[in-house]
Amino acid sequence: MRAISLNGFGGPEVMSWTEAPDPAPGHGELLIEVAAAGVNRADLLQRRGHYPPPAGGSPIIGLECSGVVAELGDGVHDWVVGDRVCALLSGGGYAERVVVPATQVLPVSDGLDLGAAAGLPEVAATVWSNLVLTAGLHANQLVLIHGGGGGIGTHAIQVATALGARVAVTAGSAEKLTRCAELGASVLINYRDDDFVTVLRAQKSGAGGAGADIILDNMGAAYLGRNVDALADHGKLVVIGMQGGVSAELNLGALLRKWGTIHATNLRARPATGVGGKAEIIAAVRRQLWPLIADGTVVPVIAAELPIEAAADAHRLLDSGEAFGKVVLRVHEL
Repeated sequence: MRAISLNGFGGPEVMSWTEAPDPAPGHGELLIEVAAAGVNRADLLQRRGHYPPPAGGSPIIGLECSGVVAELGDGVHDWVVGDRVCALLSGGGYAERVVVPATQVLPVSDGLDLGAAAGLPEVAATVWSNLVLTAGLHANQLVLIHGGGGGIGTHAIQVATALGARVAVTAGSAEKLTRCAELGASVLINYRDDDFVTVLRAQKSGAGGAGADIILDNMGAAYLGRNVDALADHGKLVVIGMQGGVSAELNLGALLRKWGTIHATNLRARPATGVGGKAEIIAAVRRQLWPLIADGTVVPVIAAELPIEAAADAHRLLDSGEAFGKVVLRVHEL
């Protein structure tokens, strides 16, 4: 088969579309003929040498894909060859074929394009595990989503809105904020001009106080103190990214006064099974979120679809910050 290989670490130019060994499914796994692969910021970090795959994971970039089941490993009974699927991966998505545990696979309905489906597993698992399973999102809460125009942001807006929450977002342009509003966001904050703490402290929380009940943060260190200031009493800050750095000073007094909680989570490094593992998350996504995707309440937001041979251009686009929603790479027309 062919796959994207890395000729060292560095810029997008280190990626090339070359021959690679064919994977074979083991016990509890299945082989997917890949139609498309989603592009994530973790892919950019891996390309630069800052995000190595977990032990036993494929060295090939790619944390999600869509395609058709091509082969079943021993012990797999819930899928058949030919099923249209998408999957959460530990790696290997930028390839013609990939092996994945059957417990990390989701069905793709006939009405959903496989290219669009490739952009769902990572955002669906990230958003559901963090907003719902970790933070306990429920109706009438105020949720702040940083980076509302990104892949996770555009998905999180829709999920939170569908569950009855009120959604605030930050984004870097009026155009992105307008599109966030079309997805359901009602508090729109241009982080280039507005102080999100001031805006949030002027908003009512779900309990009637001030501030955000939940903050989903991709910035990390740069926003830590301000995020705590923007929380409502009993608020929960969930950190899922470190685009703004890894180290910051935390005012524990400010957090204590609000009875606040900080969670920091990582999806790729979770175990495949067990409490909080990927199988548990995917099962919850299929049971509770997938019906919202099936009926069109939550839709994949795709900024661009490029051929796999243009993976370097896809990385440049994502890195530019100009994309609204997900970037995907088309591998096969299936």
